[in-house]
Amino acid sequence: MHVAHERLKGLDRDRVLAIVGTVLRAHNVEGVELIWGTDQSGWVLELTVERPDSRVPGAGITLAVCSEISRDLSAALDAEDVIAPRYRLEVGSPGLDRALYSAKDYERFAGQVAKLKLREALEGHGHVLSGTLHGLNEAGEVQLETDRGLVSVPLQAIESGRLQFTWSKGKPKTHKPKGAKTRKQSAGQGK
Repeated sequence: MHVAHERLKGLDRDRVLAIVGTVLRAHNVEGVELIWGTDQSGWVLELTVERPDSRVPGAGITLAVCSEISRDLSAALDAEDVIAPRYRLEVGSPGLDRALYSAKDYERFAGQVAKLKLREALEGHGHVLSGTLHGLNEAGEVQLETDRGLVSVPLQAIESGRLQFTWSKGKPKTHKPKGAKTRKQSAGQGK
């Protein structure tokens, strides 16, 4: 198992990735991001994980799964003594607005809405594109259905990509038992 995006400046990258990889394999998850940095409370190692074949970001990543991974990873990192300063370990899912890092991501999340920021403006579209992913074409370019039609974008032209959570259009569907009265119908009737 691998980590799609990592930033481990100041750590022994190879040793940390080896330990993280072992724990990820043991829990049958993949790493999306592994970031070493600081916040207001001090040093923090952030790991986001997901199930390898899930087409929905975070599906199957429960609080219990994150706790188990955190416990095992913390013990493994401490046993190998690869991080010298005091730090916090945070394990979670990438969320519904998951970043897209590789061709595999663009293929895997086909059918979902995404936003792409381009390195240079695409003629007639600008620097930012939003639409539905359609995977990759034969040339390995990202296919995105925008309001102006299907656009092909070379991977190297994408500065960053991210899934976008969208609320479904229209009224939410609710199940009402057959013959049930609505509030409006029953409001005028006495009890």
